[in-house]
Amino acid sequence: MLLELGLDPSILILIVGIGFTAGFIDAIAGGGGLLTIPALLSIGLPPHIALGTNKLAASFGSSTAAWTFYRKQLFNPVFWFWSFVATAIGALFGTVIVDIISTEWLEKLLPLVIMATAVYTIVNRKQADGHAVLPQASPKLTKQMLSQGLGLGFYDGVAGPGTGAFWTVSSMALYKMNILLSSGLAKAMNFTSNFVSFITFVYLGHVNWAIGLTMGVSIMVGAVIGAHSAIRFGAKFIRPVFITVVMVIAAKLAWQAWFS
Repeated sequence: MLLELGLDPSILILIVGIGFTAGFIDAIAGGGGLLTIPALLSIGLPPHIALGTNKLAASFGSSTAAWTFYRKQLFNPVFWFWSFVATAIGALFGTVIVDIISTEWLEKLLPLVIMATAVYTIVNRKQADGHAVLPQASPKLTKQMLSQGLGLGFYDGVAGPGTGAFWTVSSMALYKMNILLSSGLAKAMNFTSNFVSFITFVYLGHVNWAIGLTMGVSIMVGAVIGAHSAIRFGAKFIRPVFITVVMVIAAKLAWQAWFS
């Protein structure tokens, strides 16, 4: 059953403001879910409703950002076909079993993994600013797409924070692409896992449509501005924002998992 919750002015202002900010940040570096999920919880949504509603809202932003990168020829959907397939499968399984497995160990490990992501980006500046071409097609590349898509799609279905950052940094490492092309891939795959998780949550009855659609529109506006800013100003703009966001994500998750 969908949760019935009225949109009074204070709730409307909160979800629109948080949505816009999250969409802008997420389009550049990922991590918008760390703003939207607490906001949804703070207005009284139960955890599973908050997760499902967040997937609905996030799908607006990730689809908008992915489309923007595609229009600027910074993402080739045909080339990344197997990434789409693997990500969708991983997200489906992750969302289905989120109620079954214990995520306590993941919550404690996650901040360390995200910190490592930021450190990798800092020390590997040459790669972040480098190759602006797609990798050569090969059986090895297909295996990399499948393993990356399954792993990160599953993670996004189970948890989600930092998925976009993981996509960006792992794509730079695996495919030797610069941060702009890697960001384009990250947005498209983030949309894929968001949408598959959202459909699964709809089936399970864990979506508040009124709140999700309202937040989703505000996220979409923020995502348009964020994606265009990232493309216009390039790696020199994305890189510091990316590093800052992932460090904030790591600090927040570490505090929640280790000290709260």
